Amino acid sequence: MSETRKVTINGETFEVKLEPEGNSWKATVEGETFNVEVEGDTSQPVAKPKRSGKKRKKSGTVSSSIPGKVITVEVEIGQEVVEGDLVLILEAMKMQNEVAAPISGKVTEINCKSGENIEANLPLVVIEPPTDSEN
Repeated sequence: MSETRKVTINGETFEVKLEPEGNSWKATVEGETFNVEVEGDTSQPVAKPKRSGKKRKKSGTVSSSIPGKVITVEVEIGQEVVEGDLVLILEAMKMQNEVAAPISGKVTEINCKSGENIEANLPLVVIEPPTDSEN
């Protein structure tokens, strides 16, 4: 089973077709074929492949991965927040955790209140990102 990869050498990009052959690889570049042997541990990639396309959008939903108790809610509906702003303080496993806004935007929903016990993975606060016309 072969695969094609793009390789950049000294600023020049080449398309390389790779086919495994035992402990080596057959690499074809611009019609010319080479045998390539790799020494050392090959179980881990040398570099992570870059994601192509647009960045994946972050969710504006704040939830807890474990059950807990809401100590304080630090935002109000309609409030503008910046990514990293304190949204609420949650007590879980006898520790108080500050929960930050995952994105910048406007708070559109608050589904909890101070003193309330919450279950895991339920939306506590929802933040809508600004639309392109608001930027």
